[in-house]
Amino acid sequence: MAVSLRLPEDLSNRLTQLAEQTGRSKTYYILEAVREHIDDLEDLYLAEQRLEKNRLGKSKSIPLEDVMKRYGLEG
Repeated sequence: MAVSLRLPEDLSNRLTQLAEQTGRSKTYYILEAVREHIDDLEDLYLAEQRLEKNRLGKSKSIPLEDVMKRYGLEG
């Protein structure tokens, strides 16, 4: 799938320099950056959604003590 992306000039310059210095393509580094950070972004947005549901009373929290007991992790 093709994606069009407009980068700020400073970031574009850095990406170009990196590609030239290493002999890899700019596409390679863009893909690496996305791969590296997509998991973090998914986790962040999922956590924010769950927190919002919790605050609205649409889900409940389980105290850490209960989780520790359930999995035999008591100290």
